[in-house]
Amino acid sequence: MAHHNGHSNNKRVAILIETGVEDSEFQVPYKALKMAEFDVVVLGSRMNSTYVGKNGKVSQKPDATTTESRPEEFDAVVIPGGMAPDTMRNNPNTVRFVQQAMQQGKLIAAVCHGPQVLIEGDLLKGKNATGYRSIRKDMINAGANYIDEPLVIEGNLITSRRPGDLAIFTTAILSRLGYGGKEVDLPQENDITAEWWKLADAWGGSTKGDITKALNTSLAGERYSHEEFKKYAEKCSDVALRSILQEIVANKESHIQMLEARLNALGEKPSLPAQAADTYAKLKTALQGTDEMFMLRTALGDMQTAVVDTYQLSSQLTDPVSTALFVEIEEDLAKYERRLADIYKARFAGEIAPAAKPSTSPAVGV
Repeated sequence: MAHHNGHSNNKRVAILIETGVEDSEFQVPYKALKMAEFDVVVLGSRMNSTYVGKNGKVSQKPDATTTESRPEEFDAVVIPGGMAPDTMRNNPNTVRFVQQAMQQGKLIAAVCHGPQVLIEGDLLKGKNATGYRSIRKDMINAGANYIDEPLVIEGNLITSRRPGDLAIFTTAILSRLGYGGKEVDLPQENDITAEWWKLADAWGGSTKGDITKALNTSLAGERYSHEEFKKYAEKCSDVALRSILQEIVANKESHIQMLEARLNALGEKPSLPAQAADTYAKLKTALQGTDEMFMLRTALGDMQTAVVDTYQLSSQLTDPVSTALFVEIEEDLAKYERRLADIYKARFAGEIAPAAKPSTSPAVGV
């Protein structure tokens, strides 16, 4: 793992901060740069503020402000994500600082929502870049060529998408500042076989326990819903509905295999709640009747909950492999959620007779 190289680096790196910053996106590059003995300067908008992270893990006073700081005194600027960039881009001093740093050829590294500051500064036009998926259209509208990859580098601009990319993102920053390679135990940033989660853990990201807990949370949900949807398919008489339920069951089997394989790769086993989830589902579904509208509505509700829960898991970890699993599962769930919703709306519309139109003819006897 990365360690001190025995002497102090003379390069200075600015890390921008505001309240609501994504904790890991501040912590990981901050700690990595400190461990590599760079001169790290935290820049906020006000000197007397203590900035608190979105999840409460970061509580940081700035060393200086973007108003007073001069970009020429720095070699790189790091822009973490979370809700902080929305505040940063409303501060003209911060935007101007980043614009000037970019124009001076300084290394600019933005992760997750960090590119919002680049959008505000008109710094993405014609550039390859990435960022959190919810700002993809904003980046494209700002002229960027959005690329859905863990790391996108164009000239002096480094961008990444989410917490799961942080170890790769930070390694790219370090190497371009002259700190990297085997002599400091850093993998190449494009090494897909590297255990990036270990590096992120060493820099203050997700621990093995955090990763295992998230995987088991997802596994419990998939095992429960796998059994639930299997029972619904067995009870269902509607051919079209039964077919999609069977598809979902098969899809969930693949999710379960992927999650168990990831746990196994980490040397972990499914938790007791994950192991018992299908048994609990059997008990619950055994008590339910065969009303297909009720089953359909319950299935749709469970799918909607799973989409939201898995989305949240995909934004929590600094392990790129587990994060990619959650993203894949969420995309599958969202696809089947839409298909179930279409069936539900069609059935629901069919059950409601159209209201009788009021008569326009004159009343009899008038």
